[in-house]
Amino acid sequence: MFTEIKIKRGIQKAGTVLILLAPALLVALPVLILLSGSLMDAWELKGYLTTVFTDGNDFIRWKFLPDFPSFANYKKLLFETPQFFVLFWNSMKLVLCILAGQLLMAVPAAWGFAVYQVKGSRILFALYVVLMLLPFQVTMLSSYLVLRNLALLNSHLAIILPAVFSTFPVFLSYGGFRGIPPQILEAARIDGAGEITIFLRLGIPLGKSGLLSAMVLGFLEYWNLMEQPMAFLEDKALWPLSMYLPEITWGQAGFAFCASVITLVPAVFVFVLGQDYLEQGIIYSGLKE
Repeated sequence: MFTEIKIKRGIQKAGTVLILLAPALLVALPVLILLSGSLMDAWELKGYLTTVFTDGNDFIRWKFLPDFPSFANYKKLLFETPQFFVLFWNSMKLVLCILAGQLLMAVPAAWGFAVYQVKGSRILFALYVVLMLLPFQVTMLSSYLVLRNLALLNSHLAIILPAVFSTFPVFLSYGGFRGIPPQILEAARIDGAGEITIFLRLGIPLGKSGLLSAMVLGFLEYWNLMEQPMAFLEDKALWPLSMYLPEITWGQAGFAFCASVITLVPAVFVFVLGQDYLEQGIIYSGLKE
């Protein structure tokens, strides 16, 4: 009897693993194609992508292990394409400036909403949440007019300033600060600690999960910016790395795969490092008051 139960549990576990692996493979499939394509030379890619470039009716064939692996695409990108690094450092500048600005603006705002319950604070926070739900297409025209009147178009400030005042990091940091027991803050006030001291020495360390999850999600979002640079930046030398995609031809297909892989690396690295904080931030964002 015990053996039968054990076998049934093993079958159920194996079935669960298979069910979970199916969507995981579908998600990972584009990444695997990028990795394998970046290691193929032009002639091998030509054989696989003939249908794409000739509008043929045949099915596309693909091999995840190249017959003749080559790092020529990586050599060309990393050592012979200086404009790629210009856009790379543009992305780094934009992301770091935006995240630093959000730390200065969003974190104190979230602390104020979470700790100080004054008249109208709930209504104002609800307005923040509504603004968070508005897509960029809704605010693009008004943002363009404001930036034009401030003479900030075609500069990195046109991307940085609107993002610094984003409501999303306020929302996530708010959840982390709301998880701090009020008794701890009251005890600190009784001991004579000032509000700034409480914020710096208690609020930030105890609410760091929501704060770090906001930073991780912010990095992933702003590293992959597309619409804002297209709308506000005319000079291609100011574009971020997400806008870099060489013309895909027979000879450039592998190079495009390689550029996509390199662009993906920082986002994957940050996601892996901040995965635990990201999960906690999602939990905080779903908690009811």
